[in-house]
Amino acid sequence: MRRQKNVILENIAVEDYAAEGKSLARLDGKVIFIEGAIPGDVVDVVLLKNKKDWAEGRTTAFKKYSPLRIEPFCTHFGTCGGCQWQMLPYEQQLFYKQKQVTDNLQRIGKVALPPIQPIIGCSNTTQYRNKMEYTFSNKKFIPDDAFRKMKAMGEDTDAAVLQDVGGFHAKGIFDKVVEIDVCHLQAEPTNLIRKAVADFVKQNKLPFYDIKHKTGWLRNILVRMAGTGEMMVNLVINHEDETARIQLLDHLLASFPGITTLLYTINPKVNDSLLGLEPVTYFGKGFIIEKLEDFQFKISVKSFFQTNTKQAENLYRITRDFAELNGEQIVYDLYCGTGSIGIFVSRLAKKVIGVELVEDAVKDANENALLNNIEHASFFCGDTIKICDDAFFATHGRPDVIITDPPRAGMHEKLVEKLLEIAAPIIVYVSCNPATQARDLSLLGEKYTVEKIQPVDMFPHTLHIENVVQLKLKK
Repeated sequence: MRRQKNVILENIAVEDYAAEGKSLARLDGKVIFIEGAIPGDVVDVVLLKNKKDWAEGRTTAFKKYSPLRIEPFCTHFGTCGGCQWQMLPYEQQLFYKQKQVTDNLQRIGKVALPPIQPIIGCSNTTQYRNKMEYTFSNKKFIPDDAFRKMKAMGEDTDAAVLQDVGGFHAKGIFDKVVEIDVCHLQAEPTNLIRKAVADFVKQNKLPFYDIKHKTGWLRNILVRMAGTGEMMVNLVINHEDETARIQLLDHLLASFPGITTLLYTINPKVNDSLLGLEPVTYFGKGFIIEKLEDFQFKISVKSFFQTNTKQAENLYRITRDFAELNGEQIVYDLYCGTGSIGIFVSRLAKKVIGVELVEDAVKDANENALLNNIEHASFFCGDTIKICDDAFFATHGRPDVIITDPPRAGMHEKLVEKLLEIAAPIIVYVSCNPATQARDLSLLGEKYTVEKIQPVDMFPHTLHIENVVQLKLKK
């Protein structure tokens, strides 16, 4: 197969799931990674990358649909970019997620593995998120097929695109937003709140944000809903318009009495990040309280908190079980965030020491410890590699158990070296990316054996998977 551009492969039988939402096929000994198809499909594929031994491509046409397919329940499936696996029955999603963990640990980890426990699925596969963020834009995303059809019929495509909409960024297109009617990821009134904001701004002839030209007023909205019944809404605008802002915020409070905390943030920056910005509390206490088991957690606008509360309890229970605590151990919680894991295991620990780079998160962690009357947990801001020296251990004690929950990139190689130097008897590694976890396990294999593995699905209908591993120091 020559590596010319715009190669289209026809009637390709998709054989298996690969990773990161792609499936795979084989043609003349070459592996083809395919976006937009599932095992059992027969498709035409346009190649986007074409190397000697492998290629990547995108599905352009279906010649035969897989018998595994079911009808997606969301009208926005395939357009908004989320929930990539709605066409798969949930049991099949769990099968492929389990396979993803197994394949990564065996292929990349290259260490001896115990039997991998069956994945723990979600009891709720819709309305499981406690946090949603929506974007407002003056440009509507129209899928290619619909766009071509409109042009063929002589319709005004420019006018169709220039619409004020609220929803999600279109995948790979920074300046257009997919207009959402109903998103099934969070319970109501999340969709009603988004629509109420959009309708109010339209009726009052206020401008939606233009992402490309950095003009307009209405930018984003965040909705956080806790199992305690508390609800936070943060309205993000491009610049201050006091009259319009007050009218909109009052309209939200009048329309949705369930809002317990209402904030607004003025964001004149190029990106949507709240980093460096100060949200202002307009109504309520400025935060909400969530509970895991009987532990309480204060969640502010910028706080990181697991977005699937019910499944987070399962994830943290597994972590606590793998730590094998009996009240005598000093636990170090690395990448501790707002302290949720450290606090969750605290009753079975002699002492909990959390380390986190983000200063705001450390502040929240210490406040959460006070909120739960936990006096033997302390959280520190800094880099674990630099903080955990002999002087730190002399003050706080050497860890008997280390819990690490890094971001998708996994642990820095120097941190892995630090863990090997510390040589705690038990490490519990919580990961949202089995590939980087496997890489780190390979390095930790110098001194540790993998004793237990438990995959957990936190995000139904997506390709994401969490995995908890217990490691023990070799004797």
